[in-house]
Amino acid sequence: MTYASLEDLVERAGMDEIVQVADRDGDLIPDPEVIGAALVHADNIVDGYLAGRYQLPFPQVPDLVRTWATAIARYQLHRWDPPDYVVADYKDALAQAIREYDDRLPQRLRALQSDPRQL
Repeated sequence: MTYASLEDLVERAGMDEIVQVADRDGDLIPDPEVIGAALVHADNIVDGYLAGRYQLPFPQVPDLVRTWATAIARYQLHRWDPPDYVVADYKDALAQAIREYDDRLPQRLRALQSDPRQL
């Protein structure tokens, strides 16, 4: 199970946009493998920032994590020329994930000072 879903993408962007960026075979339906790849890519990015601080995968996806994954996947789907608002959502999601990651760095550095094996 991914943090976000096709339904989350459609809720955020609308079906027309998702069909436009995820229909590779021209049948006016988002291709499941295209959506799936974008969602897995988003999960990998989110996990990269949250691993070590939280037990992953989450048993129930927090709303904020779902929001981040949706923005990242949407950006991934707009692979060549994403609109400014998609880029802004993506950058905002990454900035929030980076802040979450940065908040744990001082704890890890203190742990390193007392026991270098903890990193």
